[in-house]
Amino acid sequence: MVTEEKLYSDVPPTKLRGKEEKFKPAKTSRFWLTIASLAFFNMVQNRFYAMRYNGIENYLERDKNAPTIIFAPHCNWWDGSVLYNICHRICHKEIRLMVEELNRFPLLRRGGAYSVNKKSPQSAMKALKYSVDLLKDLRNILCIFPQGIIRPPHYRPIEFQTGLAYIAQNAVKKYGKINLIPLSLDYCFLRDNRPEVIVDFGKRIELSDPNIDRHEYTKFLEQALTQTCDEQFHNISTGKVEDYKILFKQHLKWYRRIEQRLKSIDLPEVSDM
Repeated sequence: MVTEEKLYSDVPPTKLRGKEEKFKPAKTSRFWLTIASLAFFNMVQNRFYAMRYNGIENYLERDKNAPTIIFAPHCNWWDGSVLYNICHRICHKEIRLMVEELNRFPLLRRGGAYSVNKKSPQSAMKALKYSVDLLKDLRNILCIFPQGIIRPPHYRPIEFQTGLAYIAQNAVKKYGKINLIPLSLDYCFLRDNRPEVIVDFGKRIELSDPNIDRHEYTKFLEQALTQTCDEQFHNISTGKVEDYKILFKQHLKWYRRIEQRLKSIDLPEVSDM
């Protein structure tokens, strides 16, 4: 008899396992970034029929002299790979991504991941301070899952931990200004027999005042991401995805080509007897 694993937990993995892990920064190089870019693109391309994205102007029209943070919900295993492709192939930047239990996947450091241990506030603070420091390099985009834990798709309410507001506030103190862009990710079947990745860049937020109330600002960012996710859900549920840009789209399988050929054949009209 197969025992079903628990899909979602309210306790972060590092707290659940109670293991002490040393902080590990990202450790990239041009060689490893090339390998990671090819690997993550092939992974997504081989699994999904297409990857569509919308609202890229919210990113392109940012203040390019200020650091950028993209924040998104985290619902499944593919989120990190999709974010990697968004940063490298759409935004043309290097990704920096906070990952729990990085010791289990050490090669991810070569692609821009760094560790966070939520076993204690002191351990987690190392990752938050490192996040602020790495924003100095404008070749990077910091990507954050501010819920701090994997939640089911379309989970409501969207609630953040205060780490994102901490990073944003301290980045403003250090660099004067920061761009924050909410990002919605969805994985769904449209007309093909394989799922598609749908990406929406939400309205850009610029923060230049460091004197924010961290809890109030967290609520504001929660609302911004909720709005982005709700608008995306409306677009998908009403079929308004034709205007989305396409990062890749697969060729139809042979049986799908036959299906489309059959649909194009005009059947003779049946006369009434």
